[in-house]
Amino acid sequence: MRIALALEYDGRQFCGWQSQPGRCGVQDAVESAVAEIAGESIGITAAGRTDTGVHASYQVAHFDLQVDRPITAWVRGVNTYLPEGVAVIWAREVPEDFHARFSVEERGYRYVLLNHATRPGLMSGMVGWHHRPLDESRMQEAALKLMGRHDFSAFRAAECQARSPEKEMRMARVLRKGDYLVFDFRADGFLHHMVRNIVGCLVHVGAGNAGPEWIVKLLERKDRTLAAPTFMPDGLYLSYIRYPVRFDLPDSGRETWPCA
Repeated sequence: MRIALALEYDGRQFCGWQSQPGRCGVQDAVESAVAEIAGESIGITAAGRTDTGVHASYQVAHFDLQVDRPITAWVRGVNTYLPEGVAVIWAREVPEDFHARFSVEERGYRYVLLNHATRPGLMSGMVGWHHRPLDESRMQEAALKLMGRHDFSAFRAAECQARSPEKEMRMARVLRKGDYLVFDFRADGFLHHMVRNIVGCLVHVGAGNAGPEWIVKLLERKDRTLAAPTFMPDGLYLSYIRYPVRFDLPDSGRETWPCA
């Protein structure tokens, strides 16, 4: 039997999704909780990895097991054993050819940035922050330059292990909600630190340090050293994962606050 789970979590208390020797990954917490219900050790595969401090409002994972449990056990039961800050949203039995990672058709991330003179207090660790005024119209114009299939080497971390830097950006938008700027990106895949590097460059444009056409030059030059520094992880959320309709999963994502 193969079970798919959708999860949400606060990345501040974990060292990223992936299991670590110190058992500090979200994967470690979820595998431990699932094992309590299954009565056996379980290995879990997720749609995508998130780094330390990065959140998920919608992560999907799957696991295989031999025992039979009611589907509610994988939601209410697993949540009983999960630590605060991580929860199962839904669970479904899926066919054997479903794979949380390799069956994905599209992924999406949201970055929430507080654009205010003073740093966040209540939302500390949950949103990014830039203290000087940013021009969201210039940032949106720059974001549109990312649309389509490109070599995103200029936005790729040095330790990225992806086979190819080419990705197809299908959504790139910047919206203002009061003092907050909301960045949404959807693509057929993302490179390591790609979204945080893009946000850093868009903030650079929004602050008036470069024009929107600078993004085009970065794409053409394919040189990470020419781009802005990697932005803080605090406001980044894995928020959207789309699978083929034949798997009949409940939804594709949960856009986190502030909703656009």
